[in-house]
Amino acid sequence: MHPVTGALRRWSVRTAALLVVVATLVGGSALPASAVETPTPPGGPSAGERWFGPDLDWGSDAPDGYEGRLGATPSVYGVSVDYPVDRSARKELLRATRAAATQGAVLVVSLEPDRALSALTRSDATRANDLFEEIRAQYGQKVLVRFAPQMNGTWERWGQEPTAFVEAFRVLASVVHGGTSDAAMVWSPSYGAGYPFGDSAGRLRDLSADDVDALDTNGDGQLTSADDPYGPYWPGASSVDWVGLSMLYFGKGKATAAAGRDVPLTRNDVPEQGEVQARFDETWGYDQPQTRGTFTDRFAVGEDLPMLLDTGALYDHSLRGDGELQVKQGWWRQVIAAVEDQPQVQAVTFLETNRREPEAGNRVADWRDTADRGIAGSFRTDLEDSGTFTFGPVTERITAQQGASATSQAYETGGDQMAWIVWTATVLAIVFLLSGVVGRLLPSWRYPDDGKPGRDLRLDLFRGFIILAVVITHIEIGGPYSFITLHAVGAITGAEMFVFLSGMVLGMTYPFAIKKFGEWAAAVGAWKRARKQYLVTLGVIAVVFALSFVPFLNTDAITTFTDRGTGTDGVGAEGRVYDLYPNAMQLLAYPPPWYAIRQFLLLEMGPWPFNIMGLFVVLSLFIPVFMWVIRRGYWWALLAVSWALYVFQALNPGFRPLDSQFEAVFPLLTWQVVFTHGLVLGTYRRQVIAALTGRLGKVLIGVGIVGYTAFLLYVWAAHQFGFTPVPFAASMYESLYNTAYQRVDLQWGRLVDIAFFAIVSYAILTVFWKPIAKVIGWLWIPIGQASLYVFVWQVFFALAIASIPGVDWGNFWIGFVTHSLLILLAWYMVRKKFLFSIIPR
Repeated sequence: MHPVTGALRRWSVRTAALLVVVATLVGGSALPASAVETPTPPGGPSAGERWFGPDLDWGSDAPDGYEGRLGATPSVYGVSVDYPVDRSARKELLRATRAAATQGAVLVVSLEPDRALSALTRSDATRANDLFEEIRAQYGQKVLVRFAPQMNGTWERWGQEPTAFVEAFRVLASVVHGGTSDAAMVWSPSYGAGYPFGDSAGRLRDLSADDVDALDTNGDGQLTSADDPYGPYWPGASSVDWVGLSMLYFGKGKATAAAGRDVPLTRNDVPEQGEVQARFDETWGYDQPQTRGTFTDRFAVGEDLPMLLDTGALYDHSLRGDGELQVKQGWWRQVIAAVEDQPQVQAVTFLETNRREPEAGNRVADWRDTADRGIAGSFRTDLEDSGTFTFGPVTERITAQQGASATSQAYETGGDQMAWIVWTATVLAIVFLLSGVVGRLLPSWRYPDDGKPGRDLRLDLFRGFIILAVVITHIEIGGPYSFITLHAVGAITGAEMFVFLSGMVLGMTYPFAIKKFGEWAAAVGAWKRARKQYLVTLGVIAVVFALSFVPFLNTDAITTFTDRGTGTDGVGAEGRVYDLYPNAMQLLAYPPPWYAIRQFLLLEMGPWPFNIMGLFVVLSLFIPVFMWVIRRGYWWALLAVSWALYVFQALNPGFRPLDSQFEAVFPLLTWQVVFTHGLVLGTYRRQVIAALTGRLGKVLIGVGIVGYTAFLLYVWAAHQFGFTPVPFAASMYESLYNTAYQRVDLQWGRLVDIAFFAIVSYAILTVFWKPIAKVIGWLWIPIGQASLYVFVWQVFFALAIASIPGVDWGNFWIGFVTHSLLILLAWYMVRKKFLFSIIPR
């Protein structure tokens, strides 16, 4: 299948899928109002609504995978991280946050202590809350914090230590409630049948005096099933925002084989009828009647708090018995029916993992409701038909496309961007006009163009300057180089000129390949080059991902992007961090899920300084086709189609033929217009130069250069001196940059500036060639001839600089020295042809 045809087909399928999801949201999310008044916590679900979603195994799964398997978007995701929150836990939580934010889902964060509860400190709580506040500020995401869940069980290392648990919970709650994260504290024990769960029975002698007093609720001197399974662990209503309960089905079918009992799992059985409701009634699985009231009545209704239910059904594929669908559907249907009569239950998480379970003889047990397509479809249908649960999104969605789009925000150094455009154009126009005089007075300085085919060193030198501008821009430090590349280049950046010059050079060199090898062999060579570019791109993405596991490397500097408040989402998004490697961790799963492989192969992830490489890969695939058309004299047809695609994209800005990362910043249908013009001009370079250097050509070029510069000066002067630039509006200058010079869309001002800069620079280089080449040619020409090679390496230059701590990178002289050394390093690597056989040039 042709790559673009395939991409369009996939896009069509995704569009259809999106429409189905939208229809589901519209048709299935309206819930009946409950006759019972229920608590509605700030930031919680609306009255009568319930969130639902999976408690994922984030090591082998991700929201994209779950959403794809379920065929619908959940409203909540669960994630477990170690507490205190160290560097690893922080990265894991932020990764989960960003992934959940792409679907507008609430996040249930289970904080699992990795040390004694008594060793936890207030500073640990502060560090965790700082992270919650960061999540709130960046993504506006609601977080439910489940601290040390199932604390009444013996299977958790923090289990059955009520005194230390209550103290640690209260400390964390006081810090969270005193902050600005809007996070909600969830107190979540395990369902009490089987308490005190096997080997803990009668062990009060091993506990502190305070714990003995707390746990021995009936005062008989023993810890037995007659004691309260919940009350000793209750931290008090002032510390709790939600109550939670873990209610898991271990596949044993009968109440006499309740969870926590030392009864082996020998077969898969469907749940007993009414089991879930019996658990809510606190009548299932107990040795003796419970007289204290139900968990729901005591802590949800009694304390007027919303409730989170954590549930799921185990299935052991190695055992006989009832089928997986029978077991799991039998359970979730009971859950759905029961929560309809429990208005306090406002969120339900379903365990979605495959793990070894002691209850199953330490065999691998399957808790997943979506691993099998048929089971997933039944699960979705029952969720939709119930009218009980709210599908996502329920918070603001922060998509991967928004992250890719944000990378177009340049490193700001201040100043009026439009003024820089005006005065750069003015200076260049003056030098252009002077070049005519200098050319007559000093003809020996001119470029020795003998008219023979071959490389044009003027273009190589120009490409060298442009690629160095790209390198300097991506290595975001201060200094004179950054100041020049971000301002004095005018309304172009290195990116669009890089694309234009690449097309022009290929237009010049491709005919030689045809002449030497034949048209088909030249086409095959071009496709091999595209393949090499693609493989190198995948290699760079993979290497950077691998380097993210090296502790002292700050790969976040290039694998994430921090919004500067100057993008399409405005100042409200300033400080938001986007993950540019969505689902990359799932590539380490065995086997890796297809959605992660697809995102990798389609270049939907990667370091932000490298995202334009995907555009080159796609454009390179079409070079033989474009050149076939051009060589047969139909260049005008190619440009007509090119402009039609450009206009189509301008009229349909949301359309993207690919989901590749580059599409958000360098949309294919827009940026191809620069490349195709470069191809045509490169192919007909001699004819174009002859036409432009003739009498009429010189007049037209002069009028165009002077006229464009005069227009810019005119509107600038009107703004500066307070008059209306007739026939233009008085606000022309203020709006000009945003309406004519936006880079992503290559607006008309950008296109004019590309032509202006290319013509003026070419003319200046022609006239002043010998002094310019003598001063800087030794550096810029070889770099320009290996511009793609240098572009690949700049990713690792940027990473290296970002990984050096404690340096004032905003310092003028530090920036100057650093940029100078990196430029010389790139030149040295080119001269030594380091890895030339692997990296395309």
